[in-house]
Amino acid sequence: MNDSSHLTPLFPGLYVVATPIGNLGDITLRALDILQRVDRVAAEDTRVSGNLLTHFNISKPLVSIREHNEREAAETVIARIAAGDAVAYVSDAGTPAVSDPGARLVAAVRAAGQRVVPIPGASAVTAALSAAGVESSTWLFHGFLPPKPGARRAQLQSLAALPAALVFYEAPHRIEETLADMAAVFDAARSVTLARELTKRFETIVTLPLAEAPAWLAADANNVRGEFVVIVHAPATEVAIDAEAMRVLDILQGALPPTLAAKLASQITGRSKAELYKMSLALKPPEQTPE
Repeated sequence: MNDSSHLTPLFPGLYVVATPIGNLGDITLRALDILQRVDRVAAEDTRVSGNLLTHFNISKPLVSIREHNEREAAETVIARIAAGDAVAYVSDAGTPAVSDPGARLVAAVRAAGQRVVPIPGASAVTAALSAAGVESSTWLFHGFLPPKPGARRAQLQSLAALPAALVFYEAPHRIEETLADMAAVFDAARSVTLARELTKRFETIVTLPLAEAPAWLAADANNVRGEFVVIVHAPATEVAIDAEAMRVLDILQGALPPTLAAKLASQITGRSKAELYKMSLALKPPEQTPE
């Protein structure tokens, strides 16, 4: 047992602690320090978190806070904090409250006027993005899609036109149907990165056209095992210029240099200045030299 009696007490509050998503070596020094110093640990699954604490020779009272009892259990945590306790909250893996229980607990503690302290660390989202080679500076984390096919396809359709990379979580028993739906709803030429079993022994990260993803899964039974992060890369940057924008650009470029014509056309129509400039250059007569 780790004797924490000599450690400096923490301020009362809720400490939201990120834990490893697979490799226990990814726990941070600060997370270990906090877990050693808190008065108790609230956990998504006390068995999973109990094993983690035991591995690091930490012994703390554990309380279960799961999705079905989160609102009620939050009152207990609020009462403990009001009595002067520092309480850590951990999910089974990764950063709590990110497609995991914890958001209602955090909201309740904050609403009670009590301190909430993030202890950052492992996250499947950022781990997958760092290894995916996503070129777009804009990405949207969606998390889990609905399990029912109709609702899932409807959500995908609502996301299809966004000019951003889209990040999803998916379970192994749904990954095949989810990728099939993505290939049907999105442009099948878009790249997709499949990251499974991140930080674990059989970690696999592949990037391929979305149209080929179902076949990749089917090629090896092991490819459908483990938890997935699915990143659908942003669509191609070429954007069709509508007829009205083309009309405005055509009028302006008759009297203005391409740069200024594109700038004013963009202000008038709301279309991308870069795309309008490219179109202006393409439409200029051959004998004219762009500025």
